[in-house]
Amino acid sequence: MIGSLMYLTSSRPDLICEVCLCARYQARPTEKHLHAVKQIFRYLKGTINMGIWYSKDTGDKLVSWSFKKQKSTAISSTEAEYFALSGCCAQILWMRSQLTDYGFQFNKIPLYCDNKSVIALCCNNVQHSRAKHIDVRYHFIKEQVENGIVELYFVRTEYQLADIFTKPLPRERFNFLIEKLRMKSMSPEMLKRLTEENNE
Repeated sequence: MIGSLMYLTSSRPDLICEVCLCARYQARPTEKHLHAVKQIFRYLKGTINMGIWYSKDTGDKLVSWSFKKQKSTAISSTEAEYFALSGCCAQILWMRSQLTDYGFQFNKIPLYCDNKSVIALCCNNVQHSRAKHIDVRYHFIKEQVENGIVELYFVRTEYQLADIFTKPLPRERFNFLIEKLRMKSMSPEMLKRLTEENNE
């Protein structure tokens, strides 16, 4: 059941957080884990036509996500988000290198963060005393910002789209983020029309 749900998450980002949480317990599932997975299937039944349409001529809906425990312990939320932002930057640069093979060129890639302290840490050329204990590999992002490959932007928490991938959310916020991700309810007729338009 988890395997089929993982496959589905490519067009259903609304499932990612819950499916990944359930996947942690695949080796020794209990009855409550089975109940949680059944709830996901009930939600799917009620939203069967929801999804993201990936058109073949654009790269604006690419998603790369990971859901894992960090290897090192952070002593503050700023430090934890700095680790995550550095990992995200590495993913973006990997995606950028892959897309160049298909003729897409990207410079000054925007990267959004909801923590001003992290942005300040990334943009500060002087090594701050509060960051001296952070492993050197996480400072990779500073170099990318200095070279102008990545540009950091502050985004208020309420508009942080990534929250749907990592946090259990209240229904109102969950529905708000689904709309911002451009997920739509697509009837079979609409899917047929989109496919025809895409093939023209």
